[in-house]
Amino acid sequence: MDFLTFVWLVVGLVCLVIGAEWLVRGASSLAARLGIAPIIIGLTVVAFGTSAPEMAVSVNGALTGSADVALGNVVGSNTFNILFILGLSAAVSGLTINQRLLRFDIPILIVVSVISYGLAWNGLVGRLEGVLLFVGIIAYTAWLIWQSRKDAPTESAEVKEEYEQAARKAEGSALTKSAPFQIGLVIAGLALLVLGSRLLVDSAIEIASALGVSELVIGLTIVAAGTSLP
Repeated sequence: MDFLTFVWLVVGLVCLVIGAEWLVRGASSLAARLGIAPIIIGLTVVAFGTSAPEMAVSVNGALTGSADVALGNVVGSNTFNILFILGLSAAVSGLTINQRLLRFDIPILIVVSVISYGLAWNGLVGRLEGVLLFVGIIAYTAWLIWQSRKDAPTESAEVKEEYEQAARKAEGSALTKSAPFQIGLVIAGLALLVLGSRLLVDSAIEIASALGVSELVIGLTIVAAGTSLP
């Protein structure tokens, strides 16, 4: 392992950050042009787009036979988000917890974690389990969209406003650009995600080999932290 390995690791992370940003901005602007409500854009395009780095790295790891990097990234990213990002945010200014989060979203997170643990108990998460998990996120997103369309109480309205602000921010000045420009932004974003994930996975594997640690450890730490920070 040499210094160039770390350079490629950083380049991969930068590509992931920029790629996710371009993908979200382009897709959000295209959705807004089609007349899709900001809350729907926030719940779908923005929500999935912000997880694009983790998704790109894990899919790349799975396709290239680096399952430990893929799984380590998934588990490590969630752990990093809860312990570091949530902890740091609370330590800096304190956080007001929305009651809906306590009543529904956190229980869903716990249930999903337990289900995932059960699926992985035999040491293999197969295609069928993957399809079931994918159907689960589609159902959850559909429920959120349906819920957002209802006449909600004030606390839900606050959540709605949060998603709408995220969508408007993602659209940004790109709405003043042409549709071909926005399509190009989406394509460029996807290309950077693919490139960045490849560079990050390859660099992580080389670092793991040089340090004499498993790919799982690198996935749980360096890769997970890198894909979560954006």
